[in-house]
Order: sequence, then C-alpha cells, then structure tokens
Amino acid sequence: MLERLCTVCAPSGYERPAAEEAKRMLEPLVDEVWTDRLGNVIGVRRCGKPGAKKLLLDAHLDEIGLVVTGIKDGFLRFGTIGGVDPRMLPDRELTILTDPPRLGVVACLPPHVLSEEDREKAPPIQDFYVDTGLSQEQAQALIPIGTPMVFRSSFLRLGERQVCCKALDDRSCFVALLRAAQLLQEKDLDVDLYFMGSAQEEVSAAGAVTAVQTLRPDFCVAVDVTHGKTPDSAKGQAYEVGGGPAVGIGPNMTRWMTRRLLDQAAAREIPVQKEVMGGNSGTNAWKMQICNEGVATAVVSLPLKYMHTPAEVLHLDDLEQTARLLAAFAESLGEEAGAQ
Repeated sequence: MLERLCTVCAPSGYERPAAEEAKRMLEPLVDEVWTDRLGNVIGVRRCGKPGAKKLLLDAHLDEIGLVVTGIKDGFLRFGTIGGVDPRMLPDRELTILTDPPRLGVVACLPPHVLSEEDREKAPPIQDFYVDTGLSQEQAQALIPIGTPMVFRSSFLRLGERQVCCKALDDRSCFVALLRAAQLLQEKDLDVDLYFMGSAQEEVSAAGAVTAVQTLRPDFCVAVDVTHGKTPDSAKGQAYEVGGGPAVGIGPNMTRWMTRRLLDQAAAREIPVQKEVMGGNSGTNAWKMQICNEGVATAVVSLPLKYMHTPAEVLHLDDLEQTARLLAAFAESLGEEAGAQ
C-alpha cells in the first residue's frame, strides 16, 4: 500500500491521482466513500447506534512540489508548492506533470566553476532552472506555464524494516489509517468512524478545515509525521525511528484525548513517545480544533527521517504501532468521551 500510494505524483492542489488511489484502498473497509468538492477522500464506518458521536481520523494526501513559472532557452523557471528546501534542489530529478508526464533535472553549475563562497551556500529558488532537454519552441508547446512538478524517486527498502520514498509525508499515515480500519473490522464501535485523506495540508490546511466544517465531528485525530532521529539531530527535537508513534502534548491537543491515547498505549503495550508542542503543532490539528464551535483534537505523529526530501525514511514497525494506537483509541470512545 505504501508503494502504490507514495509513488503517485500529487502535489498540493493536484491531489486527484493520490485521491483516486486512496479511495480504491479505502472502499473495502468502510460503508461509504466519497470525494468532496475540495478533493478530500472521506470514508465512514457507521456503528448503527442512534445519536452516535463522530470520530474523524485525518492524514493528508498532498506532497510538496514545484510549479512552472516561465521558460528561457528551453529551461524552466519555477516556484514552490509547500515547504521546499533549496538545498535539496541541485541535480534533482523531477517528474513534470504534463500529459503524458516528462522528466527534467534541476540544473546546477559544476563545483569546478564555483567560487569558494558559492560552494558554501544554496542558491535562492529564483536562481534555479529545470533542464528539459527541449528547445524553447518545444518547451513552450509541451509544458504550459502553471504545470506542477514533483521529485522523482523510487521505493527502496533499507535494512530489514525501513523504507525510503518521496511523499511518505503524509501518505504513510493514510496507510496507517487503512491498517487501523483493518484492525477494527471485527470490532463493535460506539462512534461513527470517519477516515479522511485530506487535501492541501502543505499549503493551507484548506482540505481539513472545509471537511470538518461539513462533517461536524465531535473528535479529530490529526495523524502526521514528526522528525526522526539521526546522528545530527538537535537534542529533544527528534524521535526514535522504530520507537513507536509520538503522542502530541500541548495546548493544541485536548487533554483528555492525549491522556486516553497514552493510557491505551500503556494498557496494550504499544510503544509510544511523547512530543511536547508548545504552540502550533504544524499539522491540520491547529486549524481543525477551532472549526465550528470547537472540536476536541489530538495529534499522533509517525517518526520520519529526512522530511520534505525525495528520500524520506520510516520504520514499518512504527506504522503498525500507529495503526494499533488509533484502533485502540477508537474502541469504546463514545462511552468514555461522554463522561468528559
């Protein structure tokens, strides 16, 4: 499921290919699936109980990308879609989302002709070009201004239990939602359970906001990625890859929901980590919480190395434990939440 979903090219605002794949995966696991006006994929498993409360599990389907802004001598000028780090761009292979898609590479000067000062810094976005191998006339005819582009990458297995690909932020978490739905198939629930692959998180959270305003859930869990620990990670700002999901703690998270996540993890021996978020969680939760009259909200994060690069890396055990935690949280939720 990871490979099928993450190798699809679908940056923010252009999520349709990922949404179609996500919808196909979700359909066997729920009672109803639809795609809303903004491009969110939403599925619901109804519990069949009158007056049941609604739990929404959210993971966004969009990825960061680039967009063509001009053409010079067959080379493409571009802007960014979401948080693209200029350091990632030199020599990067891209998929240009024309019909059919084309390939390009981000042009860069070889080190031999750079000054010592230029070797130590990344050029600003406006100084980069994409080499298409086309003439000016061919490029103008084949690649319209406004065409999106994404990093080109393969799906790699690292060691025994880690995988590497683009767009694991945040499609890996949608796969965790699918796995949670599988784990809950034989379970009786007392809430109507909604699964959402949301649109445009990387640029605005517009998909999550509009869906919450429409669905009016009682509780939301934003499932996103956090920084996985590497040898050069800043202390206290990254989490063990393979150490289980991170449960968000802070003002953006409703306290009883955070407690329930931690209590369920302890009761079921699910390894978890604690992520303190003093302000904006950087997830859809920040805006979902203040939709309508306010929504009880929690954040669960999957540790991910090399976020917002074409070589994001996660541990498959973390994916499974995230799914187990979400499934445990959903069981008997209506009964406990009613006492809050």
